[in-house]
Amino acid sequence: MAPAAETVFDEVDGEEEAGGAPAATGFPGRVLRSPAVAGPLAAALLTGVLLCLATRFSRSHPFGPVTRNIVDLGQQYLPFHAYWRSFLLGETHGDVFLNWNSGFGSNFLGDIGTYLSSPFDLLVVLFPADRIELALYVVTALKIAAAGAAAALLLLRLRPGPWPLAAVLGTAYALSGWTFNVGAPVPMWLDGLVAFPLLCLVGEWALAGRRPVLGPLVVALAWTANFYTAYMATVGAAVVLVVRLLTAEEATGARRRLAGALRAARSVLIGIGLAAPLVVVVFLATRVADPTPVTTFTPAAWTDVLARFLPATANLSSPALFIGTPALALALTLPYNRAVAPRVRTGWSAAIVLVTLSLQWEPTHLLWHAGASPNGVPYRQTFVLCGLLIVAAWLSAAPGVPRPAALLEGLALLGILAFTAGGSADIDGWTYPAFGVAVVLALAAALLARPGDRGSPPDERASTASDASADRVRARSAPGVLPAEAPPAARAWPAALRPAALRPGALRPTALRPAARVLPVLAVVLLVAAQAGEAVVTGKRIEEQRRAEVAWSPRIGPWHAAVAEEAARADAWPRHRTDPGEVPGGNDVLLVGGQGPEYYSSLTAEVTSRTLDSLGFGHYAKGRHPVTLDNPVTDALFSIGTRIRSQPTEPVRQDALPRATVSVTTTPVPPLVTVRPPNRPATRPGDSAFARQERLLGAEVYDLPAVSRTGRVLAARCPAGSQVWFWAPEYRGGAALAGGPTVDFEGKPPAVRAPLRALGAVPGSGEVRIELSPEGGTRLPRQPLGCLVRDRLDSAVRELTATGATEVRTSGHTVTAVLPPGSTGTAVLAVPRVSGWRCAAGDAELRPARAHQGLVAVPLDGRANTVACSFRPPGLKLGGAVGLAALLALIATAAFRGRRQEFTRSARADRSPGKAEG
Repeated sequence: MAPAAETVFDEVDGEEEAGGAPAATGFPGRVLRSPAVAGPLAAALLTGVLLCLATRFSRSHPFGPVTRNIVDLGQQYLPFHAYWRSFLLGETHGDVFLNWNSGFGSNFLGDIGTYLSSPFDLLVVLFPADRIELALYVVTALKIAAAGAAAALLLLRLRPGPWPLAAVLGTAYALSGWTFNVGAPVPMWLDGLVAFPLLCLVGEWALAGRRPVLGPLVVALAWTANFYTAYMATVGAAVVLVVRLLTAEEATGARRRLAGALRAARSVLIGIGLAAPLVVVVFLATRVADPTPVTTFTPAAWTDVLARFLPATANLSSPALFIGTPALALALTLPYNRAVAPRVRTGWSAAIVLVTLSLQWEPTHLLWHAGASPNGVPYRQTFVLCGLLIVAAWLSAAPGVPRPAALLEGLALLGILAFTAGGSADIDGWTYPAFGVAVVLALAAALLARPGDRGSPPDERASTASDASADRVRARSAPGVLPAEAPPAARAWPAALRPAALRPGALRPTALRPAARVLPVLAVVLLVAAQAGEAVVTGKRIEEQRRAEVAWSPRIGPWHAAVAEEAARADAWPRHRTDPGEVPGGNDVLLVGGQGPEYYSSLTAEVTSRTLDSLGFGHYAKGRHPVTLDNPVTDALFSIGTRIRSQPTEPVRQDALPRATVSVTTTPVPPLVTVRPPNRPATRPGDSAFARQERLLGAEVYDLPAVSRTGRVLAARCPAGSQVWFWAPEYRGGAALAGGPTVDFEGKPPAVRAPLRALGAVPGSGEVRIELSPEGGTRLPRQPLGCLVRDRLDSAVRELTATGATEVRTSGHTVTAVLPPGSTGTAVLAVPRVSGWRCAAGDAELRPARAHQGLVAVPLDGRANTVACSFRPPGLKLGGAVGLAALLALIATAAFRGRRQEFTRSARADRSPGKAEG
């Protein structure tokens, strides 16, 4: 690629234009006041302020009493960040490989790569444990602010222009509708928002033949932070690179274009390779994760798509394309702006149209989402299109305020868009008022910023020709970016807004008349007001609408604190587990401690989900969110010796901290490692949760009666005093033992599976009568009732304890158990047998673990009295090998670059006048 981009970048970095006054003499002042620093810094600050204002006006925490914890934000990201803080501070039992707290043992490295690998997430250690919500908000705000800064830097790198405009457009990108509607509730996806402009910068460096080492490192950082949205950002950056290659001047030969493309490909491949140790682990973890139902993509109606360009619209089923009316209006002027070269106008306009269409076509929809249509939000890649629109706005406005004809044609398109979108259900009561005010303010800003004779001294007007000449020189050195054929009168910004004039001291106080100094500044103020007002209104309304429409969790409060205190006091790991029970939200054990089944992750292993489902546990999120089960049999199976139960003292509300009374119960349970003897008698057959529990326990502890059904009444007979358990995973409604309280079940397949629940004790008559109050149909399994005989269970627990491990030791990802001498049969570790477990008896070599009814198992022959198991995330070796190869490639690239620079310096020295004369 032509070296022109370097010329543009050097100017952006702060070099003076001809005739400009010296910048600040001090190094810090010179750096801070250069456009390449001032623009991104202003964008970050403006973005942060507006985000906080939107939060404040929506009355959300931390600027109000109302919870922000909607859907996965409260059930996944908040608990994971709470655990991440504890992990970084060395307060957890697990290590980077294994999380002992969740799902009875889960692949933590995969969860790190999915939720916690962003550098911003390390900041949680700076906050106390009871301020984790504030910590997550700060992390979210910093990511969004960084996206604004990165976008502003990219714009200034693409071509020179006023840094205040770059800052405003960077803020428009960072506070797009995608950010408010999709990114902020899913903080891990915000790393893709940051990555897109950074990866575009990597492409620019590749085209210019610069930064061959930094480029791959940026790619590696993006893919490590969140590879899912980094993939989308990489596809978007590839689109930008193609447009840049196609819109370059004809003087740029095919060979130079190909060389630039190959350098970009090298940076991407090396960068992805450097991230492979984490990416491969996450990828293989997704292969064994509990599968979600296949989703068929249904494109949104075009009226809804157009409506999402407007402010204060919210809908997860359509692409969130709002970037602010001023920014959108500028982008729409690009096709008509004759101050921009035709090839640039055509290339960028075509790219935006094609990317917009790709959102609606299933083959390209699958391409954007790595081949799988996602459950939930179907337009996760929309931030890329928002970024392309921002680039179009910059290319149209950076040379100067578009001519009136271009402005009118762009506004006409905007008017048609707003009118057509009027029939969409996504239009909010705030949409058109905010839109109208923004249009008026933006037009006023454009009129004030128009260059002209008003307020300009004769010498400034006379300098227009020299400015245009300088533009043409830069155009020839920056092909396709600043076309020389553009009419200078239509291109120039007022002197007060030109890059050189924006540095203090660059223009003498007498150089401009008062109007020429004040009006451009007022134009910037009006532009900021238009963009900021819409962003704040949009953020406020989206937050309010989502709170009213989707599931939410309360803020962390006294309820969580009380459970966490009791869990810490009762912790006896690894002698037995402590289950904190149900706490408002999800992933409870990550928030309050303990070692339970509760676990909500995109990587929840299918083995974990299916094993727990078969034993009577419930789940949410189509199986990826197993929940606790308060059942004495499963407590014995999983060595849950301490159980914490909570009773709320008041209704859980969005605007109040949750409170509850907490009780703790400790019961004898078998150790974490037990032994099942060979040739033991078979338990009863069947696929009910009761039969499966007995098979794993090795003893029959339930009485399973024949059940008769009359209408909404179930009848059976059980031993007097036994405990009635009702198992109906797909049932939604109430169930009550005659004379007892109603117990609620929330089955809603496939998303929600209701857990096994106790209804009460069997009366002395032995007659069991259950009254159902269903919400809809009543679908029950063949064996919905089981009556637990406690004496049988106690006997089974004593037997497993007597033959089980006498000592259990755990480290970060290993378990070692000492067994009674001569133990034979099968040692069972009370952990789901997910991929990555390797075990051995005695001094034997570790081998992939066997499974016993879904749990980790080790065969025993009587000669070994110890068993050892270790967990290593699948893909770690392969990812490490790929990462090492990429590192060697990066070192080779750096060495080649260094040798080439040394050769170039030597050649220049040989051609120097001194050498020639010598």
